[in-house]
Amino acid sequence: MGRTTIPIKMTGIKIHVFHTGEVCVAPDLPFGGDECNIIKASGLFTKREDRLWLPVSAYLIEHPEHGRILVDTGWERAMSPNGEYDRKAQIESLGSPILYKVNQGQIPLGMTIDEQLAKMGIMPSDIDLILLSHLDCDHANGLSGVKDAKRIIVSEEELEYAKKHHTRYHSRWWDCVDLKTHGWNGTEGPAGKSYDVFGDGSIVQVNIPGHCPGLCATRISDGNGKFVLLFSDGGYAKKSWEEMITSGISDDKDLQKKSLQWIHDQSLSPDCVESLANHDPDIEPHIIDL
Repeated sequence: MGRTTIPIKMTGIKIHVFHTGEVCVAPDLPFGGDECNIIKASGLFTKREDRLWLPVSAYLIEHPEHGRILVDTGWERAMSPNGEYDRKAQIESLGSPILYKVNQGQIPLGMTIDEQLAKMGIMPSDIDLILLSHLDCDHANGLSGVKDAKRIIVSEEELEYAKKHHTRYHSRWWDCVDLKTHGWNGTEGPAGKSYDVFGDGSIVQVNIPGHCPGLCATRISDGNGKFVLLFSDGGYAKKSWEEMITSGISDDKDLQKKSLQWIHDQSLSPDCVESLANHDPDIEPHIIDL
């Protein structure tokens, strides 16, 4: 059984939604559906003009009790040294020509997460905690720019999975940091696994497996019942949960569908203030006051 927490009433939680460049993928990767296979999702045979450019999001939570919490990191500057598309630099940054074929990116100057935080007067050492939803390149590649954060964590299941799947992941993205893991201390979510980060219910990592085993959504609650859901790659846009469109990159399609149903139900809750995917082209950078 998960431990019981007593919600503490919070006021003044602020969530900054950033775009940290873009990722270029085959349409079947985000929106391939249940019948999509890995070849179609990879885009290896997709014409460049048919690919989609999607935003790569990261989030800063300013919490009155727990400080500054960053969720995901986007791309590192080395992916796009001059702020433009750079094939050679991307292959080196990703550590794999195959990953480059699947995920191509560009980051205009001033748009990496560390560069945007610096504009706000926030240095990496000012970040109290980084929560990684999972370790795919467009979520963890930017760790090098914020490596001086006080604490950086990912689910234990995700790190173990990443260590075994070298085609999809590259340890160089997190070898530069003191990466810690978390287990589960609660039973929320589609898999019955959750991690109450501070023990007060204000920020909970909810396991939403399918895309990968250790994938987590982040739920930020105000203590009065209202919450914001950051569901990472549990779906790639609002239409994913509205129309129940699974993505083309899946470790377990059945679990992915179960997680997407949970996202659907959470998103339709009257207490849900906003429900956000990491790569939704209809979402603009903005600030949420919770």
